Amino acid sequence: MPNKQSRFLIDTYFAAFNAGDTRKMEDLVTEDMIHDVNQGARRIGKDNFWSFNVHMSRCYKERLSDIVLFVNEDGTRAAAEFVVHGTYLETDEGLPHAHGQTYNLPAGSFFEIRDGKIARITTYYNLQDWIDQVREDTGETASEGT
Repeated sequence: MPNKQSRFLIDTYFAAFNAGDTRKMEDLVTEDMIHDVNQGARRIGKDNFWSFNVHMSRCYKERLSDIVLFVNEDGTRAAAEFVVHGTYLETDEGLPHAHGQTYNLPAGSFFEIRDGKIARITTYYNLQDWIDQVREDTGETASEGT
């Protein structure tokens, strides 16, 4: 897939993310896609990606800004750096209590592209930074919620 088409694919993915259109995001990935998020287990397959999106939509409302996208020459790999602006809606297991705290978090994602679809998404962010931001609003101590 040429660079320009891959750039359009990833731009479309991020636009769907920002619109909260998880169905569109799922349409852009392969059936056997690999999804890696730091601090979490590898998910394989579109069904597991769907389950992750359902969970995330329940616990978090997020929007990405300042997206800088890089695509390799042959269009098979891409990387993006961005800022996540979010609201913590519902307590996620093992994390601090949610009550609508907001956060801003730098993050990055890496993509593998195959046959015009996203075959792998790997996302990294600083989990401790996020915990510190949401805990700051709650007054929780370091031992609570983790």
